[in-house]
Amino acid sequence: VQLQASGGGLVQAGGSLRLSCAASGRTFTFTNFAVGWFRQAPGKERDLVAAISWSGRNIYYADSLRGRFTISRDNAKNTVSLQMNNLKPEDTAVYYCAARTSYTVDSLYRKDYEYNYWGQGTQVTVSS
Repeated sequence: VQLQASGGGLVQAGGSLRLSCAASGRTFTFTNFAVGWFRQAPGKERDLVAAISWSGRNIYYADSLRGRFTISRDNAKNTVSLQMNNLKPEDTAVYYCAARTSYTVDSLYRKDYEYNYWGQGTQVTVSS
């Protein structure tokens, strides 16, 4: 199972980016997998940005990001996206997508140790 995060880049403050997490691997699908987006800035811990259940019905956002970031998934296309609007310099970080099998269709996971599949990360840099 491999996860590929993409869509990062350099953007000015107030701009937008859309990150995508694609799953690949023999017979692998996102079905039955919960997915989370994390980010890690230099010298800081890796923090959860947003998480989405397998069903897509349960979604979690970090409080500071609610209203600016939107997570969504398309299980048929094996992708999970993170739309980031009104970006701020403090959003600068490497963004990682992660996945794990779910106990239920609506299970949500907020801790990085709960995920066992990780993408390689994509750099997001927001200039002021």
